[in-house]
Amino acid sequence: MRAYVAVVLALVSVAGTAQAQSMNAEEFHRRATALKAKGAMALFSGGEIKALMHEGQASGEAARQQRLAAEKAGQPRRYCPPPGPQKMTSDEFMQRLGAIPAADRAKINMTEATNRILAVKFPCGK
Repeated sequence: MRAYVAVVLALVSVAGTAQAQSMNAEEFHRRATALKAKGAMALFSGGEIKALMHEGQASGEAARQQRLAAEKAGQPRRYCPPPGPQKMTSDEFMQRLGAIPAADRAKINMTEATNRILAVKFPCGK
């Protein structure tokens, strides 16, 4: 379970280097859900944990960079977090990811999913 929490928390992390993403949001959701179902046995899924962490860090950083670029260009931002570090539990993140219909998750990458999740959690101008 601890490994699952680390994977999903890495997704919403704004630290790390943005790297190419390799899975869509539905695949991430399916794989993270399967990892959570393993419970403590997830600790033996090191390769899967690394793949999900990589994907999560890349998508979180890409969403952050898109927001900063829009702000710098004077364009509307998709989400507007309050100042300071923000937290989202793994359960909250997976619940929000699960709220995106599976058909939509299958068509979008994790950066888009992260942007959608953060837009609901941190709406602009409200």
